Amino acid sequence: MCGVIGLVSKTPVNQLLYDGLLLLQHRGQDAAGIVTGQGTVFHMHKGGGLVRDVFRTRNMRALLGNAGVAHCRYPTAGSAFESAEAQPFYVNSPFGVVLGHNGNLTNSDALKREMFVTDLRHINTNSDSEVLLNVFAHELELAARGHQVDPEAVFTAVSNVHRRCRGAYAVVAMIAGLGVVAFRDPWGIRPLAVGRADNGSGWDYVVASESVAIGSLGFSLWRDVGAGEAVIFDRDSNFYARQCAPHAQLTPCIFEYVYLARPDSVMDGVPVYEARLNMGTKLAEKIARTRPQFALDVVIPVPDTSRASALELARHLDVPYREGFVRNRYIGRTFIMPGQAVRKRSVRQKLSAIGLEFRGRNVLIVDDSIVRGTTSREIVQMARDAGANKVYFASAAPPVRYPNVYGIDMPTRSELIATGRDEDAIAREIGADGVVYQDLGALCDAVRAMNPELRDFETSCFDGRYITGDVTLDYLDEVEQRRDAGRGESADENEDAAAAM
Repeated sequence: MCGVIGLVSKTPVNQLLYDGLLLLQHRGQDAAGIVTGQGTVFHMHKGGGLVRDVFRTRNMRALLGNAGVAHCRYPTAGSAFESAEAQPFYVNSPFGVVLGHNGNLTNSDALKREMFVTDLRHINTNSDSEVLLNVFAHELELAARGHQVDPEAVFTAVSNVHRRCRGAYAVVAMIAGLGVVAFRDPWGIRPLAVGRADNGSGWDYVVASESVAIGSLGFSLWRDVGAGEAVIFDRDSNFYARQCAPHAQLTPCIFEYVYLARPDSVMDGVPVYEARLNMGTKLAEKIARTRPQFALDVVIPVPDTSRASALELARHLDVPYREGFVRNRYIGRTFIMPGQAVRKRSVRQKLSAIGLEFRGRNVLIVDDSIVRGTTSREIVQMARDAGANKVYFASAAPPVRYPNVYGIDMPTRSELIATGRDEDAIAREIGADGVVYQDLGALCDAVRAMNPELRDFETSCFDGRYITGDVTLDYLDEVEQRRDAGRGESADENEDAAAAM
């Protein structure tokens, strides 16, 4: 999960890109970068940390130009941050290209070998995004055939990227002398939306991972980039679009709606907040049907992403909704934190319980999902420490039983609490008096209700169905081995970080 944004405007774009990254900060807290284009010259600044920490006034003043792309990152596939892997990435051949990528290539290793042996390109980091950039740049060079790059060459290059690359990718790129290019993989796994604003003589354009970074910048949400589609905003603000994958089918990641996206975003025609309300309705129906023994006094959400689901669940069950946890907004998402010790210690720093809402009551705690169970276990214990009589736990998502390989740093199968356990066993593991999960069909229906054209979703973390068709058990084993190796190298560092928190 990362955040990407690209802009073409009649006026300087540095401040807009910075503000856009702040609005996408929830998608990545590991690193941030901005590249602007001034004619054929690129200006770049990037580094590790939050957006507000990476950029200073002197950096912003140096980011000149009326076009640009920006990126905020968190590591995928278990990788830790290295400064060289901050995005956007840059290559000077053939025309000067910078690229930011949200997602994960599943054939990155094979492509890297092709780059070196066949395409004669050198990959300098372990990032699949650098691989993707070089594939795109190489195909662009072939498509242009020694001439100045034009939209036709770009569309041909993107078509060949789709032919060679597997996995999930929502991309924003900038080509020197041309403008901004954005494209999505043939399944549309990761989101990408387009906005525009009347500048008096034409349109300024923006493309971003979420619509919240469009409307808040003064643009109107116009459309989504389609699965397999590429769009171009040239430096004169002309707009071009073409379907570049012959058999594309929109299959967005459903976990975006459950957890990743901001509730005020609209993705592929679905308002995220409304989808989460529907999840609450579906979950309430299941509890009423299968858990009549839950004699509930109060429904309490785990802030922030489960609030909408909990609110609608409480309304349908006719149980009071209360805010029982206060969230410290200066602690990062525990889901993203690298290392079990850091995650566990951060939970009580991130949340504190309001004793009045728990004391002597049968409480239903609602969360968006249960992944490792570390956070859930600590939350249940906090409720008991605050005096709760019974503590039940509900997940707005189904059991997470499989790793995600399309850009979310899901744990290995052995780390997932739902692996090999039913709901009663999970309840015992997290110390709850009962656990209830959303059904996968109900979750899909909750999202599809706002856009019936969404016939299918990427749901691999729940059902193990990897829609790109190239994810094997051997591949999953290799990913998990890399995660284990990374944890071994950074274990002492994580423990030190946890002790210092």
